[in-house]
Amino acid sequence: MKTRWLRIAAAGLAVLLFAAGSAWAANNGTNSTLSLDAKLINGEVYIKASALTNSLGGTGTYDAKTGKYAYMPANPIPDVVKRVSPSVVAIIGKVKGYDNRNALAHGTGVVWKADGQIVTNAHVVQALTNIVVVTADGKQFNGKTIYMDETSDLAVVKINASRLNPAVFATLPLSVQAGEQVVAIGTPVSFTLRNTATSGIISGMNRAVSSYYKLLQTDAAINPGNSGGPLVNMKGEVVGINSMKFVSDDVDNLGFSIPTDTVQYVLKHFAKYGKVNRASLGVELEESWSAIVGLPTTEPLSITKVVSDAAKKAGISPGDDLYSVAGKQVSSIVEVNELLKDYLPDQTIEVTLLSDGDLITKKIKLAQWGG
Repeated sequence: MKTRWLRIAAAGLAVLLFAAGSAWAANNGTNSTLSLDAKLINGEVYIKASALTNSLGGTGTYDAKTGKYAYMPANPIPDVVKRVSPSVVAIIGKVKGYDNRNALAHGTGVVWKADGQIVTNAHVVQALTNIVVVTADGKQFNGKTIYMDETSDLAVVKINASRLNPAVFATLPLSVQAGEQVVAIGTPVSFTLRNTATSGIISGMNRAVSSYYKLLQTDAAINPGNSGGPLVNMKGEVVGINSMKFVSDDVDNLGFSIPTDTVQYVLKHFAKYGKVNRASLGVELEESWSAIVGLPTTEPLSITKVVSDAAKKAGISPGDDLYSVAGKQVSSIVEVNELLKDYLPDQTIEVTLLSDGDLITKKIKLAQWGG
């Protein structure tokens, strides 16, 4: 087959390449220069048609009669929705404590394993009985909650199914940035609206909003029933599990998603321990006023109560100020929680404290969180 070369000096094609290249950079989360195979012919720069479609996606056809090359850019959102939807399920059940057959609640889930394990939000299933799961192809299964962690707001529901389509979770460390395009898929408002897709961007990173761990902020529409569904990038990878939104007459498009690194952490603990084997410093902490209102701050955390025997044995006292954990400065409780994801109870960790006017470093044995 004869190789087709496209002259990039043509104004229309130059604009097309600029627009497509900008979309390529945005969808790949990078500002890198797009590099295409090219050739200099009689002072003009030409690119291979195959290089265009290979790098940017889409399709192109050459009309020998007119000498025109027609390029149709790829539209990544329909491709992403088509790729991810088979891994998204709808979850419905009766609300505990209500006899009315219409006392139902629903949410969304993401296929974690082909054998019928589905990850969702804890708040979706914690008050449900008679759970029913409907897959994207319309099949209906009875479901049972086998793991639940209210602290992270994550749970796993099991259905008696095989050969499901597990979602692809983004590799760690999670690489997303503000402004990156994303798609949310879920079951908003009505159970009849299963596999509804909405699109937007990552609006912000590392948000702490009534949460134990950091969250992703997005302006993709997340409505009641979307909880437990995936937030996916333009590669079709799950970057978060949609968890909450702010609702007010004065608030628009303010949703939050549990990032994949926390999801993977919790799922790994579910599989290994049957629960989240969460570590704790064994103390109760209070944030500075600046941290509470969201001002940038390096102020330490105050220790208000010493709970574990190990922390008491280490000589930690109420009134001490906590400056760092494992060599990393901390100013918020969420920052401490994030650092402790790398540790287990009974492991030893270093903390830097201001105690009786002295800045000291101590080693303490981590406690079991909640006990």
